[in-house]
Amino acid sequence: MFAGIDIGSVTTKAVIIDGREETLAFSLIPTRHDRGESGNQALERALDMAGKPADAIAYIVSTGYGRRAFSRSRKALPEIVCHARGTKHLFPEAKTIIDIGGQDSKVIELDRNGVVARFEMNDKCAAGTGRFLEVLTERILNLPIDELGPLALRSVQPCILSSVCTVFAESEIISLLSENRAMEDIAYGISRAIAKRVVGMGTGGQIGYGEPVVFSGGVARNTGVVRALEEELGKKVLLPENPQLTAALGAALFAAEYDGRARRPSESQSKAPNS
Repeated sequence: MFAGIDIGSVTTKAVIIDGREETLAFSLIPTRHDRGESGNQALERALDMAGKPADAIAYIVSTGYGRRAFSRSRKALPEIVCHARGTKHLFPEAKTIIDIGGQDSKVIELDRNGVVARFEMNDKCAAGTGRFLEVLTERILNLPIDELGPLALRSVQPCILSSVCTVFAESEIISLLSENRAMEDIAYGISRAIAKRVVGMGTGGQIGYGEPVVFSGGVARNTGVVRALEEELGKKVLLPENPQLTAALGAALFAAEYDGRARRPSESQSKAPNS
């Protein structure tokens, strides 16, 4: 078995696969201040779900912000390449990946072989991330974040937020509430704002949004943002069954590959005469 651990800023994910690249178990937990311990807990939980001991894992690859804090991994890889590998495994024809997580967003263009051709990433500002949604929804609208998507889909006259800055968007929403604008219209306005921010980021990086477009990350569970992205792109987006796990899955697939390389006899060994 092989494991991929994605230690993100908000959540930590573990995926365990077998030699046929079939997923045996996965787990998702909140990331703690101790990134390494978060990885340990996610892995142990996945092992429990698989009903396997820790020594059944042949190779572990870690990724995400906390990848280097996880001492049990044999190799640490950037999350961009792991997202590409995991997404390509789920959607072999994928050309573009939009990944929106809790603290960053990414737009990744893949070449015909599924290799990263170019990417754009926002990790310096909350705009265009799950944090943007969380702050505006829970603090300003006083709604649980899980209710934002269904509410946004009921919008009739969506509001327009002129700013993607979280601070300025707060002021705009307060003004809209003072004008008695419908909550569902404000909710879709928030969804549209994050979609415009992320799509614009990719366009600025010369990403052409070739199809199929796959939407991953925790925000992909928000139905309002899904619809807003499709409207902004004018294209259908595909959703993984578990959109938060693509990088961890990619790390697990790399683990299987690296283990295979390690076990393969070297060229000199393979040519050595039998004793």
